[in-house]
Amino acid sequence: MRALSERMLASEVVRYGINGLLATALHFMVLYCALEVWGFRSAGLANGAAACVGIAASFLGSRYFVFRASSGSFVGQGVRFVALYAVIALLHALVLYLWSDRAGWDYRLGFLVATCVQVACSFLANKLVVFK
Repeated sequence: MRALSERMLASEVVRYGINGLLATALHFMVLYCALEVWGFRSAGLANGAAACVGIAASFLGSRYFVFRASSGSFVGQGVRFVALYAVIALLHALVLYLWSDRAGWDYRLGFLVATCVQVACSFLANKLVVFK
């Protein structure tokens, strides 16, 4: 039984990675199209719109592909997912602030550290809170 649980968890982790890569690629494609094809003049506005598309894709992928054994209402999971990502965005900003602004270390490495923290927290919170 334990081996089955470990395999299920490993499978979720792999699917989570795939879902994250696809949502990130979609985010970037919408950002690129907004700036290069649709004529957005603001990269910030374009990125905000693209982030909304990426987050929506991540939610749908998480609900139907990653944590497909979960139960719960679509709306309830959606609200928890958005709240989680708001908290994680603040955590990401805090890690980067402490790493770069306070400690004076390179922001690029700090971004990678913050992203690793974000991914780990996101997986655990999605599994235990959003898609339980």
